[in-house]
Amino acid sequence: MWKCPKCKREFENVDQHHFCTEPPETIEGYIALQAEDIQPRLREVYTAIKAALPDAAEKISWQMPTFWQGQNLIHFAVFKKHIGLYPGGEATSVFAEKLAGFYTTKGGIRLMHKEPLPLELITEIAAWCGEHNRK
Repeated sequence: MWKCPKCKREFENVDQHHFCTEPPETIEGYIALQAEDIQPRLREVYTAIKAALPDAAEKISWQMPTFWQGQNLIHFAVFKKHIGLYPGGEATSVFAEKLAGFYTTKGGIRLMHKEPLPLELITEIAAWCGEHNRK
């Protein structure tokens, strides 16, 4: 068990990502809580998704920035070595060819901090999530 030196909560993983204070209520609040050097990347991801989903509601769900329109469309979150983008399992299958070279899971994509962000692809995936939700 690992105990956070700030909030004293215990976790199974060493340096477990968590919010020591109350979780943020907005996406901008989430970004502001992150390390200064990663905030510009998070804003780029946010801007790319927002461009594709301008009418989607923004909220924090599962402690992640989320775009919502009748249901969760897409989430993103920061981790030690990457930003996770979570468009869902069907999206990662649909975009499998374009995601070659990225580490993907059934519903997630890892955008490594040391790599440039694929902003056009993020926008395309977010737009697909919005369109797929309308069906």
